[in-house]
Amino acid sequence: MAAVLSGGCQCGAVRYALAAMPQAASLCHCRMCQKASGGPFGAFATVARTAFAWTRGDPPAWRSSSAAERHFCPACGTPLTFRYVDKPTISVTIGSLDHPERVPPTRSLGLEARLPWMTGAVLDALPGSQTTAPTVGPRGAALTSFQHPDHDTPDGWTAPA
Repeated sequence: MAAVLSGGCQCGAVRYALAAMPQAASLCHCRMCQKASGGPFGAFATVARTAFAWTRGDPPAWRSSSAAERHFCPACGTPLTFRYVDKPTISVTIGSLDHPERVPPTRSLGLEARLPWMTGAVLDALPGSQTTAPTVGPRGAALTSFQHPDHDTPDGWTAPA
């Protein structure tokens, strides 16, 4: 399968590839997606199951309702997918893509549970800072990221110690 997009978990134990660009991308504000993502919404990109493949690891799925299941990394816990069990599609979490900027959401779902502070004006007014600068921990030592890079790596890849 020739991949047009790839992604995976934070630790690198699970990777996947998409053979087609997503058919849809959405933000879901429902309580189930809030809890599954640990955030104010879940962000998903949907493709045909035939255009999706696990390329490293075999993540477990948790049946979050009678209609759907979600895959996640068993090592680091990264949420990876959402899929209705009776539909021929699967949705990957946009944040788990190597290039999430290529899949902007075009709609919102689950608006009945959208948090009242989830509006552009509120978010744009918050002070902000970048996290790409070297970070110093509480004891003055530079922090080291153990996160998998945003690209495929050879089998056996491990985070720097």
